[in-house]
Amino acid sequence: MTIDELDVRLISLLAAEPRVGVLEASRRLNVARGTVQARLDRLVESGVITGFGPDVDPAALGYQVTAFVTLQIRQVSGHEPVASLLASIPEVLEVHTITGGGDMLCRVVARSNADLQRVIDLIVDVEGVARTSSVIALDTPVAYRVLPLVAGTPRHRDR
Repeated sequence: MTIDELDVRLISLLAAEPRVGVLEASRRLNVARGTVQARLDRLVESGVITGFGPDVDPAALGYQVTAFVTLQIRQVSGHEPVASLLASIPEVLEVHTITGGGDMLCRVVARSNADLQRVIDLIVDVEGVARTSSVIALDTPVAYRVLPLVAGTPRHRDR
């Protein structure tokens, strides 16, 4: 999927103001409403834009601790059964299969360090998990972001 500068401007506007309507976006971008709608539909259909839901800060919900837990799994039936069971734990926000010293990496949240132990115990109880190793995030100086990547895409595609 190729994106151009108008797509970048539209994505940036939606990231800054997710509740902006198509008509207002067309006004701000100085293009026709139909153009904005067509671009938006194309970006969604191609999977570039994956959602419009609100971003939720776990800390605002009382989950003050973020940790990254590396799992070593028993390679009996692959990663999928383990991932499915991990998905049933609400505090597990992401699961990635990885290379290196572990098999999977989870981003988890907890209300406190003591609560983190409870979450890790839930993870260890998942059938197929052999061992875990965890690190606690102290700060997030660069939060998850994609806008710099989006902004650079039209320039890098020309090379």
